[in-house]
Amino acid sequence: MKKIYFAVLLSALFLAPSVMKAQETKYVEDPAQGYLFNRMQDNWFISLEAGANVLMSKDDTQKDFGKRIGPAANLFIGKWFTPLIGVRIGADVYQFRGAIAPANIYNVPLGLRESMDGDYYNQRAWQVGGRMDVMFNLTNWLCGYRADRFYNMALYLGTGVHYVYQRNPEYNYGGFKLNSDYKFGKSHNFSAGVGLLNSFRLNKHLDLLLDLRCDYVMEHFDSHNAKENNADAAALLGLAYKFNSTKWAAPVVAVCPTYKYTDAEGDALASQLQDANAKISDLEQQLKDCLNRPQQVAQEKPAPTTELANIYFPINVSKLTKSQVKVANGIADVMKKEQQNYLLTGWADNYTGTDAVNKALRKARVATVKNYLVKQGVPASILETTTNDGNLSNIEKANAAKGRAVTVMVNNK
Repeated sequence: MKKIYFAVLLSALFLAPSVMKAQETKYVEDPAQGYLFNRMQDNWFISLEAGANVLMSKDDTQKDFGKRIGPAANLFIGKWFTPLIGVRIGADVYQFRGAIAPANIYNVPLGLRESMDGDYYNQRAWQVGGRMDVMFNLTNWLCGYRADRFYNMALYLGTGVHYVYQRNPEYNYGGFKLNSDYKFGKSHNFSAGVGLLNSFRLNKHLDLLLDLRCDYVMEHFDSHNAKENNADAAALLGLAYKFNSTKWAAPVVAVCPTYKYTDAEGDALASQLQDANAKISDLEQQLKDCLNRPQQVAQEKPAPTTELANIYFPINVSKLTKSQVKVANGIADVMKKEQQNYLLTGWADNYTGTDAVNKALRKARVATVKNYLVKQGVPASILETTTNDGNLSNIEKANAAKGRAVTVMVNNK
């Protein structure tokens, strides 16, 4: 009987590490699977910016750079639909300061000559209107998304429609004069441009912005219908306030632990496994030889309850494994020959699982063993079943796997 117990113990030692590994599975977010869409009310922001712009057309560059700098400001509301793609819509106001060639102005009176820089006349105009930009976050694209990143850079493409206000020369009966009131230009202005939005994280909901852009402006505000397409560069500073949730969540996946071994360690494990298989085969042969020996007439009367063998189970399992089927077959052969009464007791370790789960496992395990032995020809009348709520093994949690078992005892009551 000691040989049977040794075989069962050896199988349990091989089973325990696999059970411990199964309990180490973790569930984490995996950005490689992409990101989940947030609610519609999340990832909104509102921004306010102010700065300066400079006209860059052929005529405007004839004027000193400092004299071409005009104020600029905008107000946007926007939303990020993914960590990469966003849209903002709002209004902006610019003052353009440039120059116009004399060839584009007719009948300019001598009183206006003082407004010239060299051979070019000065001009100013206010542009007010709406704009929409489509944004692409380059930092998240190149470096991966991070909710707490201090700096982000977004490339955007935009277009706008604006009204133009300016002082225009007009005729009267006395000749040519300058009207001091602003009024609509001769048509709307259309613009398209590209820019870089640099964001610096101040806290969870507030960013400092540095907005650098270059627009192509279809200019319709030069005097007497002289039209010129301008390039305009602008730099603005501002703040953005972000509403509701500002983060993006990735799908959750299971991560199983990986165990790496060197070639030498792998060869050693393979050798140990081969030796263990050889020992199990030898024990099985010894068990067969023992079972085939003639019974001795004079036998020592066994104790009222004598241990025959233990059958072990993986964690949270009540079905027989392949290795334990072999043990159960050996036990069945002994029972059919000896024709004694046996007590089967179901156990579950109390270090894992709830009381309710463990109670169900004890009943299921002892029922599994009894049903299997009956299928192998063991009379059900000699099998008594019970469960025990204690711990089969008292060698602490590290060896809890030895407590997940069904004990088989000779019952001489």
